[in-house]
Amino acid sequence: MQGLHLMADLRDCRCDPVWLTDADRLGAWCEEAVLRVGLHPVGRLFHAFPATGQGPGGVTATVLLAESHLCLHTWPELQAVTADVYVCNFGSDHSDQARALMDAIVALFAPEAVALHPVRRG
Repeated sequence: MQGLHLMADLRDCRCDPVWLTDADRLGAWCEEAVLRVGLHPVGRLFHAFPATGQGPGGVTATVLLAESHLCLHTWPELQAVTADVYVCNFGSDHSDQARALMDAIVALFAPEAVALHPVRRG
């Protein structure tokens, strides 16, 4: 049951706006990023929300991992993203991979401000 849960609020993202609105593109990036850091995807769900009076719809991108999950939620009208990376450390410690994945997420979205909330689980 022990693990590391990293949650981040990314504000004023300076990335290409497509990363905040294109579910397929963001989802493909998530799957590639997970593999690059040595985690193991076992499922996925990418969803684009419809546009509103405030602007284009955001995206939820979720990759289910053998180790736990990655989930991103975007708010293009706010240039904001919430990121959730959780790894269980059953059998071996995946904390370094979780931190590397969160670093890659922050680099992709290039936020002006990051509020990182790490939680040790278990």
